Amino acid sequence: MPLLTLPNTLGLFALINLWTFLLFGVDKLRARAGSDRVSEGALLTWAFFEGTIGAYAGRAVFRHKTRKQPFSSHLHKIAILHVCAAVLAAVCL
Repeated sequence: MPLLTLPNTLGLFALINLWTFLLFGVDKLRARAGSDRVSEGALLTWAFFEGTIGAYAGRAVFRHKTRKQPFSSHLHKIAILHVCAAVLAAVCL
């Protein structure tokens, strides 16, 4: 039985985005409490590995990292890269 199926891929995509969303929430809570934070590098890494939707949702819901530079610029570049990859995949398939 193959592991790389559409349902498995979509499920993994959903889990990554949920995890990324939750990380933004955890980081916001930790920021308010003054405790150890989730690094910007970790947040951007999860966004890069297909968690962009979760990252943008986390920013909107938790009002977190919305004006922070260069974080916002990096996240926008990751989103543009994902859109370009999706368009390329759609054209080639």
